Order: sequence, then structure tokens, then C-alpha cells
Amino acid sequence: MVLLNSLPLPSSMIYFASDFHLGVPDNESSRLREQKIVRWLDMISGDATELYLLGDVFDFWFEYKHVIPKGYTRLLGKLAEMSDAGIHIYMFKGNHDMWMFGYLKEELGVTIVSDELIREWNEKKFYLHHGDGLGPGDRSYKLIKWIFRNRICQWLFGFIHPYFGMGLAHYLSSKSRIANIEKEQHFEPNDEWLLQYCRELIKTEPFDYMIFGHRHLPLDIALNEKSRYLNLGEWVHHYTYAVFDGKNVELKKFE
Repeated sequence: MVLLNSLPLPSSMIYFASDFHLGVPDNESSRLREQKIVRWLDMISGDATELYLLGDVFDFWFEYKHVIPKGYTRLLGKLAEMSDAGIHIYMFKGNHDMWMFGYLKEELGVTIVSDELIREWNEKKFYLHHGDGLGPGDRSYKLIKWIFRNRICQWLFGFIHPYFGMGLAHYLSSKSRIANIEKEQHFEPNDEWLLQYCRELIKTEPFDYMIFGHRHLPLDIALNEKSRYLNLGEWVHHYTYAVFDGKNVELKKFE
């Protein structure tokens, strides 16, 4: 668990987005989505002081020692430009792009976050996490996550030639749920593992805002009189994000 403290200036804005899933369902639609994301980044660059991308920016990402996935140059260039301009950018590892190592940090100047990040601004306490592997249930995925996060597994995958490794990864991406559904499933309170996780966590540690990705459905739910659970949705169908103006968090839709 990481705790960082910051006091933004009164005019600053802090932005949150997640689940761009660049790379699916095909190159053409992914390129159009990337261009839309860059337009959004252009829009927020004027008043943003910090940007939090809460995972699954890419539908697949793996860094070999001298090879990275091709493409995404518009997004990466824009993030580098924002970072060079003094905007602090945090990229969370999602379940699709958990194999981020040193490249994005070195080239873009972003901070890579592996798990949860706790921040405080203007006496408001935030809990940030991609959202995968939290709450009850989903034991099979939790096992897969443990395996994929294992350094030995990562080291072994690195021995697969990129021609085959990247090809396998793109094949699996084409089978992912975000690539094969028109809309995410409906909200069912009893099935919301992240919601259950939040309600349990605030019993021992209160938060004003608990913000996640992963779920693919934009949600803003009051946990009690003080705490709110927000899910950022995704950028294949919803194009939603959140912004903190120093007082409140608002969930918004782009274009």
C-alpha cells in the first residue's frame, strides 16, 4: 500500500481514466479510439496537474529487453508531451497490461503503480486501484494473476521470440470480453465484488472516494454519508472519466 500526500493549487484539476484497451477489436477501430483519447488529453492539458490512468490502457503490453508492442505512438507521444510540461502521470498495471517494467517510466517519465495507491488532497482521502482480484470470489483469476505477476513466469515468457509472443498475445486479446461485447452487463448490486470490497474496507479505514477501473461500467455509488465508490467505465463504448476540482469528484463523458 502506497500513501502519498499532495495539496493541489486552487485552480488545479486532477483527472482519472481507465480501460482504453488499445489494440482491440481491430487496428482501425483502435486507431480511431486512440485519436479520441488524444483529443481528450489535449482538452485536459490546459488545467490538469495530475493524471491517473487506472489500468488496461493497452489490451496487451509486454516489454522484452529490446522490444515493445508496436503502435500507440499518438498516445505515447501525447503522454510524453504532458509529462514534459510538468503534469504528473500515474499509470496503473491492469490485468491486461500488468507486464509494464521500465520502458514507460524511462521514456515518458510516468510513475508505474502495481497495486493500490492512497492519496490525500484538500483533506479528501482517495483509494485508487485498477480493481482486478479484489473482493470475494473469482479465485481462478486471482490464481492467474499471481502466476502472471510471478517474476519467474515473466522471465520465461521473455524467452519466447517476440514474433510468437506478441502473436499469441494479440490472439488472446481478440478473445477478451471487451473485444466481443457490444455493451457491458447491467449493474447487479449483489454481484458487485468491488462494491463489497469497498464496504468492508471502510469499516476499518475510511475514504472519501474509492476509484477503480476494470468493471467497464461507469458507476457512482454512495457507500455511506462520507464515502463514494466510483468506477471509471471504459473507452470502447462509454468514454467516461472522472475529475477532482479540489472539492468534489464528478464522473463525466467525453464527446
